[in-house]
Amino acid sequence: MAVLLCFCLFYLCRSNKSPWVCLTCSSVHCGRYVNGHAKKHYEDAQIPMTNHKKTEKQEKVQHTVCMDCSSYSTYCYRCDDFVVNDTKLGLVQKVREHLQNLENSAFPSDRHRKRKLLENSSLNSKLLKVNGSTTALCATGLRNLGNTCFMNAILQSLSNIQQFCCYFKELPAVELRNGKTAGRRTYHTRSQGDNNVSLVEEFRKTLCALWQGSQTAFSPESLFYVVWKIMPNFRGYQQQDAHEFMRYLLDHLHLELQGGFNGVSRSVILQENSSLSSASNKCCINGASTVVTAIFGGILQNEVNCLICGTESRKFDPFLDLSLDIPSQFRNKRTKNQESGPMCTLRDCLRSFTDLEELDETELYMCHKCKKKQKSTKKFWIQKLPKVLCLHLKRFHWTAYLRNKVDTYVEFPLRGLDMKCYLLEPENSGPESCLYDLAAVVVHHGSGVGSGHYTAYAAHEGRWFHFNDSTVTLTDEETVVKAKAYILFYVERQAKSGSDKL
Repeated sequence: MAVLLCFCLFYLCRSNKSPWVCLTCSSVHCGRYVNGHAKKHYEDAQIPMTNHKKTEKQEKVQHTVCMDCSSYSTYCYRCDDFVVNDTKLGLVQKVREHLQNLENSAFPSDRHRKRKLLENSSLNSKLLKVNGSTTALCATGLRNLGNTCFMNAILQSLSNIQQFCCYFKELPAVELRNGKTAGRRTYHTRSQGDNNVSLVEEFRKTLCALWQGSQTAFSPESLFYVVWKIMPNFRGYQQQDAHEFMRYLLDHLHLELQGGFNGVSRSVILQENSSLSSASNKCCINGASTVVTAIFGGILQNEVNCLICGTESRKFDPFLDLSLDIPSQFRNKRTKNQESGPMCTLRDCLRSFTDLEELDETELYMCHKCKKKQKSTKKFWIQKLPKVLCLHLKRFHWTAYLRNKVDTYVEFPLRGLDMKCYLLEPENSGPESCLYDLAAVVVHHGSGVGSGHYTAYAAHEGRWFHFNDSTVTLTDEETVVKAKAYILFYVERQAKSGSDKL
């Protein structure tokens, strides 16, 4: 009966989310996630319980558990976690087996209709017209697991950084299970030990699932569970900051790769590509180099000058991305089409980052010659540019009580971003080594960091795509340049081109 209800449910609301069956009352609803009917069913079920006082024993046993009718994973709303344990009588496993038997043997006509509807829907959404001819859309969306658009936007952007993505896709697969558990479906939970998860492996699987064209949307559940395990800040289903997630993701990938992968040393894998190895060794972060530092790693020179005695202090800092302030004179709401007033450009943000700055009273410099804190100036130079330049526009800032968003449109180039004027020694750089072309853009829609929605634009094989969770659409350059960028990914240009410079 549950499978039949699942089919009916699909026809009723046309949801592409997996149907979930409540193991308490057998109701079937679409999506256990935020705004899903299954979540609303759980919330409605809690209302009568608040009208009377529950005993301590009742409080302990009231767990609302549901099961995904497609993957058969089990989730508890009260614990906010996926569960792997079963009842003493093994009732959860019996439900799984029953659903599998129904799926395999019962309701063939309903199953055929559902499959046909899914195939037609998938086919129509995966076709696009190029030069008058219809071709298959190979891009794959990522399902939203409950306010996980911040993760989806970053994953889609990284999947289109070809050198970075190809490295992980070519890594050997890791089998984390053996013995009696080998070959079985895994049901992850946050209570599992850290030794049972691998961020690199789940990241590799997710990248491999994208751009295959075999499905309209992929569910990155296994990767998200690993994120829950090793990044406690991202547990739960609240909206998170995409830039913060990207930094945590890259840092943890870097740390795990340092420890070796599938019994093969990270350095051995990295040395297979000599260009990556040489670049990575120059900008190591937290120990030995990895593909993360080889692709995203650059070096800043921080110069501080004491205004009293003139003593100069220099410090070299590795970076994976640059966080740029939007200059205060541009912090009013505007769009690209508005003509009044000056237009903020990416060059303005970069100039603000590298210009000489006098530190205020709260940032006095401890001068070793004066032996006390003194007023000083600070200036950044880029000593080494990375292969992929990641630029984060600081759109969120704190006021007295709130974190507000700077909604200013910042004009950015699609091609020919010239970084030569920001280098410490520009004369040592070749004419093409400082030029960058845009590969991906992450956009935040909404007014606050704890709300709103993230999407991404990315270029793949000469075409631009818009990634909005499970929906992927072909777009054009005119649409991309109008976006209010939050994170920009620029790739170092390899071949000469006649494109205009920024």
